[in-house]
Amino acid sequence: MAGEIVQIPLNGTSLDGELVIPDRAEGLVIFVHGSGSSRLSPRNNYVARVLQEAGMATFLFDLLTASEDQVYANRFDIPLLSQRLITVVHWVRGKNGVRDLPLGLFGASTGAAAALRATAELGETVDTVVSRGGRPDLAGEPLARVRAPVLLIVGGLDQVVIDLNQEAAKELAGESHLEIVPGATHLFEEEGKLERVAELASRWLKTHLAASF
Repeated sequence: MAGEIVQIPLNGTSLDGELVIPDRAEGLVIFVHGSGSSRLSPRNNYVARVLQEAGMATFLFDLLTASEDQVYANRFDIPLLSQRLITVVHWVRGKNGVRDLPLGLFGASTGAAAALRATAELGETVDTVVSRGGRPDLAGEPLARVRAPVLLIVGGLDQVVIDLNQEAAKELAGESHLEIVPGATHLFEEEGKLERVAELASRWLKTHLAASF
């Protein structure tokens, strides 16, 4: 399934992204990568392909420019990353073929915090959020303003992150569900574990985006 390479204008520069729109797409999922990663993340790209096969459009993009990514602190600047995501959501909402589709966000690691913080500001623009091995605790106070349904997926061997997700779930204003994948570490690198993440995410997104279609 061919994707369209795009550039999102940003203060005299741009962010690179790839948009894939299957025939009769039922929703759009924007991926928000974690620190030190990019739109080329093999794990996010795998999940994106599964979602495309399930009839969802996907958009993977770089949160930072190449020069910004060289500054280590930028990778953990959640307010900056969430504002970048908000800029991208507004840009996508003006794009033919996806402007009217229900919108989900899929955040990994620190990207999950940015996705949740952005959702708190965007309100009903975002229909649902999925977090993979996320750090929702880093979203801070805005967690209490997230009303969209949230799926939190964590590896069963990632105990510290399980604890952080359990605490963050208590802060969320809307529906939330914590799914623990047995035998998986933080990156879900064990055999069959990333496939399980994709299955869980696909089921959740199809359900919650279809409800908004």
